[in-house]
Amino acid sequence: INLASPKDDLWAKSRAAQKDELVRAHAYAIPHVVLHPGSHTGAGDEFGIARIAEALNRIHDETPECADTATCLEIMAGQGNVLGRNLEQLRAIIDQVEDKRRVGVCLDTCHAYATGYDIRTAEGYAGFMAEVERWLGLDAVKVWHFNDSKGALGSNLDRHVHIGEGEIGAEGFGHILNDARWDGTAMLLETPKEDTLEEDAMNLARLCALVEDGARIPPGLRSQQGE
Repeated sequence: INLASPKDDLWAKSRAAQKDELVRAHAYAIPHVVLHPGSHTGAGDEFGIARIAEALNRIHDETPECADTATCLEIMAGQGNVLGRNLEQLRAIIDQVEDKRRVGVCLDTCHAYATGYDIRTAEGYAGFMAEVERWLGLDAVKVWHFNDSKGALGSNLDRHVHIGEGEIGAEGFGHILNDARWDGTAMLLETPKEDTLEEDAMNLARLCALVEDGARIPPGLRSQQGE
């Protein structure tokens, strides 16, 4: 799916595919669908941003029955012509979407770090949150993707690694997990996976161990804390 594509045939196919994703999610009462904004492939940021917003507006016009399922634009790592490389670009897309109730944001930890937002320290995390509040408002953030980063800060390298094994480090995730403002916000693992669930269990245990107040961990995961 590339809603920023300057090629009309690919843009139409991408719109149809995203519409299908939205309809399917709505059928299962899924409240959010995460979307990579797309690449303008050389047509320019302004063109691509307008193209994404127009696609979403058309999809929304065609799916009024799906108004309770929002599309969440994901922050990207900043590689090439990919849009969504910073909070300002996400804001620019949202500004052109007519029904703002139907759009939100997904913050991916690896992408945010790779594009230059330093969440490793308490000071850095506070600065990032101030920027989120400035450009989007915290209420716009509906989903977090958790993954450590193989690449250095500002490297634009989109390579996910296990929690605590990358450049962000465990402390960075602790800042997010212990921020009560995110209670009730969807948080999903996007770490490397093999054929079993062992890696997921390992990463969940590492995240649970970072939560200072064990009562804030969902009951089904409390056994993971401290492992």
